[in-house]
Amino acid sequence: MSEVRIAAEPRTEFGKGAARRTRRAGKVPAVLYGHGTEPRHISLPGHELMMAMKTPNVLLRVEGVDKNNLVLPKEVQRDDIKGFLTHVDLIVVKKGERVNVEIPVTLTGEVPTDGVLNQELVQVEVETEATHIPEGVNYDISELPVGTHVTAGDLNLPAGTTLSGDPETIVLTLSGEQEAAVPEAETEEAEAESEEAAAEASGEASESTEGSGSSGSSESSE
Repeated sequence: MSEVRIAAEPRTEFGKGAARRTRRAGKVPAVLYGHGTEPRHISLPGHELMMAMKTPNVLLRVEGVDKNNLVLPKEVQRDDIKGFLTHVDLIVVKKGERVNVEIPVTLTGEVPTDGVLNQELVQVEVETEATHIPEGVNYDISELPVGTHVTAGDLNLPAGTTLSGDPETIVLTLSGEQEAAVPEAETEEAEAESEEAAAEASGEASESTEGSGSSGSSESSE
């Protein structure tokens, strides 16, 4: 993975007010830490950072910091409504160091015509070299037989990358159309039984009411 160079400026003001002023200036407040260094408070150009962050696990070379300036995004905060970056935590890494990250799982190929695909895992946790993080892992589903389930351990990870999560975690299942329709049929059957039971209960209640009414009328005529 190639690194993205981005210029940083030191921050000397802190708090919500200072953070708002930083964002109004088109910059994003950030904290850089790790490898025994003191946390360094910086600001980064908002547009450049947003474009860089489109790449998962992007490796950043922060210019304007004297040392330990090769970093990975650790925690990213965004505006709840507009989605722009509001704050970023960056962790220092070194060449040759191995890190745990999540990479996306991309399915390739066409689903068999008689199959119903359910992807249960869209990212998988791996251990890999900090400066060679793969962009993701692909899995071809075009020749999968119906009834197959694929686990994280079945994925063919790039060289130098190992699985750090549970290998038995289900990534996807491929079931037949008839199997997929079973839960829906069971639901419809349960709903029908519920409606039938409700109708019977309503009928019994009506009969009981009518019986009570007849008894009262007879006593009145006497």
